[in-house]
Amino acid sequence: MPRPHPPFKPCPCGSGRSYAACCGPHHSGEQDAPTPEALMRSRYSAYALADADYLRRTWHPDTCPPDLDLNDGTRYTGLKIHRAEGDEVEFTATLKAPGGQTHRMRERSRFVRLGEGWVYLDAAPE
Repeated sequence: MPRPHPPFKPCPCGSGRSYAACCGPHHSGEQDAPTPEALMRSRYSAYALADADYLRRTWHPDTCPPDLDLNDGTRYTGLKIHRAEGDEVEFTATLKAPGGQTHRMRERSRFVRLGEGWVYLDAAPE
């Protein structure tokens, strides 16, 4: 079950906007993410809020893992977008593991259109 996030609080994706004006409408299904960068941000927020349903809805069915454990105690503490071009978004996500250790994960994600919306396909090879 997703963790609640007050709509007036800053969005977990770090956009500087409120959750209600940023990722909230994507999570609720009210609005599709219009670009790969917007989808990347909303997916990061979904990880931060443990919203596995949204992650599955926005993951290409050919690459979506069967299990998503979002309740392992990991805290998502920051997102930095380095580049968003075409169907790729390069970012660094900062995470705090259950033991308190900070990790940074850098990835170049690839997105594709599926039906009317964007979905996450995979991480581009290095």
